[in-house]
Amino acid sequence: MPSPADDILPLYDAHAAAFARLRGQSLVERDWLDAFLGAMPPDGREVLDMGCGTGLPLAAHLAARGCRVTGLDGAAAMIAEARRNLPAHRWLLADMRDPPALGPFHGLLAWHSFFHLAHGAQRSMFPVFARLAHPGAALMFTSGPGHGEALGSFEGRPLYHASLDPAEYTALLRGNGFEVLRHVREDPSCGGATVWLARKHMPNE
Repeated sequence: MPSPADDILPLYDAHAAAFARLRGQSLVERDWLDAFLGAMPPDGREVLDMGCGTGLPLAAHLAARGCRVTGLDGAAAMIAEARRNLPAHRWLLADMRDPPALGPFHGLLAWHSFFHLAHGAQRSMFPVFARLAHPGAALMFTSGPGHGEALGSFEGRPLYHASLDPAEYTALLRGNGFEVLRHVREDPSCGGATVWLARKHMPNE
């Protein structure tokens, strides 16, 4: 049996229908998504959704506000759902840790996906974010509240989560050319999500 950290993509691939059924559509993330849109450069709306799932409701919200969405997910069943839900946008079967040649994008989103990566893989993602981000691009992701690992459960199988310390996230962002715009630990208005919103520096900053 694979370790829980290595079982994330097979787990979601096997149970995409259950995920779609259980995923809330009330969009408690609306305020954060609107902040993300506000942080993007005014002259571009190309968004990369990393770990996009079915595209609902987050990518659909961004698309309705004029974004052109490219979604990545390593679970084929999730990408198939996203293509059915939002056929006018681009959906690619790919692991966020090793994305194809893409970008740059005006917004990068890794909502409730980045925190499924193990510690080392999370650290390795920040140069990837920098490479994919247009100058002035917004980056938003969710993490845990502090350094550690945790196991949830989904469809009777362990569901892995990990987080770095907030100080390390801040250092990784700064070291890869991003400034932190907003960080809220366990935001009660967003289902307890711990959220990071950052912006890539412009060349003259």
